[in-house]
Amino acid sequence: MDRRDFLKKTAAATVAKSLNSQFSDAADGSISYRTLGRSQEKVSIIGIGGYHLGRPSEQEAIRIVHTALDQGVNFLDNCWDYNGGVSEERMGKALGDGYREKAFLMTKIDGQTKTAATKQIEESLRRLQTDHIDLLQFHEVIRETDPARIFGPGGGMEAAMEARKQGKIRYIGFTGHKSPAIHNKMLETGLAHNFTFDAVQMPLNVMDAHFDSFEKKTLPLLVKHGIGVLGMKSMGDAIILNSKTVTAIECLHYAMNLPTSVVITGCDSIPMLEQALEAARTFKPMSKEQVSALLAKTAPAAAKGEYEQYKTTHNFDGTYHNPQWLG
Repeated sequence: MDRRDFLKKTAAATVAKSLNSQFSDAADGSISYRTLGRSQEKVSIIGIGGYHLGRPSEQEAIRIVHTALDQGVNFLDNCWDYNGGVSEERMGKALGDGYREKAFLMTKIDGQTKTAATKQIEESLRRLQTDHIDLLQFHEVIRETDPARIFGPGGGMEAAMEARKQGKIRYIGFTGHKSPAIHNKMLETGLAHNFTFDAVQMPLNVMDAHFDSFEKKTLPLLVKHGIGVLGMKSMGDAIILNSKTVTAIECLHYAMNLPTSVVITGCDSIPMLEQALEAARTFKPMSKEQVSALLAKTAPAAAKGEYEQYKTTHNFDGTYHNPQWLG
């Protein structure tokens, strides 16, 4: 299939089919699992974001990870740059005493050159106290030039492929929050190099649906090609809640209602974790009428991207403020 077909041969029917297959969720109030794209890995419907683990004390952060894993959550998110490495270090300490075996562990790197990416992969392995990372993702693909740089000669993809051959990572993905057009360019660049990503992470929420939407422009491509969908920013770091149009549970349920493999949410306290667990346990597929009603409530607030600052400002762009991380 050529690149034109890759971008154009998508249809609403594909997404609908995926939705039906995704909702083989637990009906007994326990945490349910979904399939991570064509990998066939089973991941919990909710995932624990790594950034927020840098906010409480180390002891509390470890308690959050242990409680989540004990309650059936298995997807853990992190990144090489979160809190100067503290988030990975805390997660590494939490994964001792047999907890590593319970987790599908994901982390991200910023390095776009082979040298920088190799160094960051090794640092992440050391901090996480593990011999392998289940899913490694290129972080913050937010510039038009990022795909060519990552896939170019001496680029970060060379480091990722070598690490995969060495058994240090199992799957490869990328993340970004700026523009679905840039996501699509990354997907297209991968295809041009005979590479299909295993997973892709992006904002999926009640506001995104109205403004430069990843849901409308990128999600169908991921579903079409069996790429695992990682939903993030379901509440936009709580900014969406400031609109006073939706509740936290509604935000999480909306993201779960999409063909997401996992919805990643930040939890900096046990009560926040309990909220996420409640959302996972009470989720039921939403009707078209329920979705329409929720989108109607959020449409006026979402029109200009005011509550999606990761798209419209540099407030969430770590590599914009620290370009040296890119290599």
